[in-house]
Amino acid sequence: MSRKPRLTYCNGRGRMEPVRWLLAAAGVEFEENFLETREQYEKLIKDGVLMFQQVPLVEIDGMKMVQTRAILSYIAGKYNLYGKDLKERALIDMYVEGITDLMQMILTFPFSPPEAKEKNLDSIKERATNRYFPVFEKVLKQHGQEFLVGNKFSWADVQLIEAILAVEEKIPAVLLGFPQLQAFKIRMSNMPTIKKFLQPGSPRKPPPDEHYIETVLKIFKK
Repeated sequence: MSRKPRLTYCNGRGRMEPVRWLLAAAGVEFEENFLETREQYEKLIKDGVLMFQQVPLVEIDGMKMVQTRAILSYIAGKYNLYGKDLKERALIDMYVEGITDLMQMILTFPFSPPEAKEKNLDSIKERATNRYFPVFEKVLKQHGQEFLVGNKFSWADVQLIEAILAVEEKIPAVLLGFPQLQAFKIRMSNMPTIKKFLQPGSPRKPPPDEHYIETVLKIFKK
């Protein structure tokens, strides 16, 4: 029996993508089981595999874990990406929660109606440049270190580089005016495990396309 973590989700980014990012950044290989039909999803529910009848599902260390935040914090703790003490964990948690708020806007964007896309894109740009990215620009400038917390690579760094790249896909010039984040992006993208994850053929998923959107709606929308 394989000891690799097994990830069950649709074949796309969604709420599983930060899990893929964190495992990859930790240098952990994993397997994926892609949901393609509503029947597969309903069978997981019927079998009692999904505690709250929701995916992502990650099978790791003999557990069937659900709820993205719980999965991510477990992986971060297991692979020493969660700070050295409670104060560092609190900082990481705050940064991660903020990034997650921004990423929620990215997550829902492909599902917005055509007439709302321009407005939603403007909202993403406004939030990124006025609320979220200035926080991390200031943190990096004030402490002058390479990483966000404790001068050590952590879960917060992984979440931030994922968010930067996701926003840049939609707004290429979003980092103009954020020199610290520009340098951070270069550093993180050249870390060996992340550099590998950014290469073609890695488990990183492409931006959502029409097929992915149709699949998600078919499986989860009642």
